[in-house]
Amino acid sequence: MPLASRHLLGLRGVPKEDIQQILDSAASFREVLERPIKKVPTLQGKTIVNLFYESSTRTRISFDLAERRLSADVVHFTSDSSSVKKGETLRDTARNLEAMKIDMIVVRHSAAGAAKFLSDVVKANVVNAGDGAHEHPTQALLDMYTLREKFNSLEGLRVCILGDILHSRVARSNIHGLLTMGAKVSVCGPRTLIPRDIGEMGVEVYTDVDEAIRDVDAVNVLRIQHERMERAYFPSIREYHRVFGLTAERLAKAKPHTVVLHPGPINRDVELSADVADGERSLILRQVLNGVAVRMAVLYLIGTGS
Repeated sequence: MPLASRHLLGLRGVPKEDIQQILDSAASFREVLERPIKKVPTLQGKTIVNLFYESSTRTRISFDLAERRLSADVVHFTSDSSSVKKGETLRDTARNLEAMKIDMIVVRHSAAGAAKFLSDVVKANVVNAGDGAHEHPTQALLDMYTLREKFNSLEGLRVCILGDILHSRVARSNIHGLLTMGAKVSVCGPRTLIPRDIGEMGVEVYTDVDEAIRDVDAVNVLRIQHERMERAYFPSIREYHRVFGLTAERLAKAKPHTVVLHPGPINRDVELSADVADGERSLILRQVLNGVAVRMAVLYLIGTGS
């Protein structure tokens, strides 16, 4: 069944059936990644442009691997080595790329709404790889897939998102997706890093980490996004770690089965202590692996559904 939209711009408003289909398809592609030959001809003949205006390691490489595993032709764009340096607009860049007969654009941009803007000006399919502090849908999908893999279902699962909620596109996409799938979501962090109206999204709000993680099944820890901050939101890094860092001592107070996720990159011993990041409860490297399968599923469903 084709998805409701020919683009993936965010998870807000995406039907439960579409998210379910993406996660189910990801499970099939996850099996492909275990084969000796990790490649299928699904998108052979399709050309995908990775249009990245922001630095990235995991997301860019994950999309690249997913595209190549699906046998697509892949073109990489970075603003530092393009006509953007000469003043070319996002619209003109995209329209020129489309004139070369591309099929899909995977875009990462510092401006919220950049992916939606592209979808309005090009005929190619558009996948949002992160737009400002707005959304990062494939990260949330891989987080959900990892949780479903661990707990078999997302229905009724209790998930706490801990850290810099204010500047996090990952938090917003996770909230939209998890609530749609029947999970119960809470957020925790300094009051200065929690949007005032976030409770209206249907989440519980905490400022005490011990209380927030006491009864949850998973803690999704977010890094402090200094690059999006225009002022100081807390006294110091040391103080942040002391009050809001997820340490082994803190995690020991949670349920024995509580697991830890992190979208990366990790600032060790800031939002997350090293022993927790590398501990038995950490699913962080599992997230990275699952990210390839989830992005394969998204590209396949969008690339073959229009």
